[in-house]
Amino acid sequence: MEAEAERERFAAFLLRMRGAGLDRRELMAAVEATPRSGFVPSQWQADSWGERSLPIACGQAIEGLDLQMRILAALDLQPECRVLEIGTGSGFTAAVMARLVARVLTLDRFATLASQAAQRHEALGIANVIARQADGAQGLPAEGPFDRIVAWAAYETLPRGFVDQLSSGGVMVAAIGPGEGVQVVEKLTKVGSRFERVEVAAVRFQPMVPGLAQAL
Repeated sequence: MEAEAERERFAAFLLRMRGAGLDRRELMAAVEATPRSGFVPSQWQADSWGERSLPIACGQAIEGLDLQMRILAALDLQPECRVLEIGTGSGFTAAVMARLVARVLTLDRFATLASQAAQRHEALGIANVIARQADGAQGLPAEGPFDRIVAWAAYETLPRGFVDQLSSGGVMVAAIGPGEGVQVVEKLTKVGSRFERVEVAAVRFQPMVPGLAQAL
């Protein structure tokens, strides 16, 4: 019965994606191959394929699936890409991206979230993701360049320092705007030493917090 309900939720999700023009075959196949229910707390299973954000461990939340897909689509993921993700959360988006790219390095300031995500990835046999507790607020300059960077928290201003962490033509997708209020997710494409900017969506993300969480 639950398996049938899960299929119905996925079918409804696909219809929303088609309506939004986001029904990219490779991306949808990667989502279908990544069991969403395994990345969402049990009490929120009925909402796992929905548009609302959902609470997870450490007092954090993951974005609704529709917004996650809009952001992943904006990244224009390619098989050869090396991706840096800032904000692992439950590990779901890293797992989806891992099916589409060469390597994903995903960072979270909470050790619990990074560890749980790594366990989920291992259980699914996903070997090209590294989940690590780290302060990713300013990226990882020593480990770049990356072909794609995605951040799941908002920067007050354009994160110009990331231009040096991207390969030529690389793409960063991040929310920019005040911590209290509406921000704009932007697709930032590296052209020379600057970014070309395209607006993707209006959001209300948590502000980017530097440093490591000490208790969790």
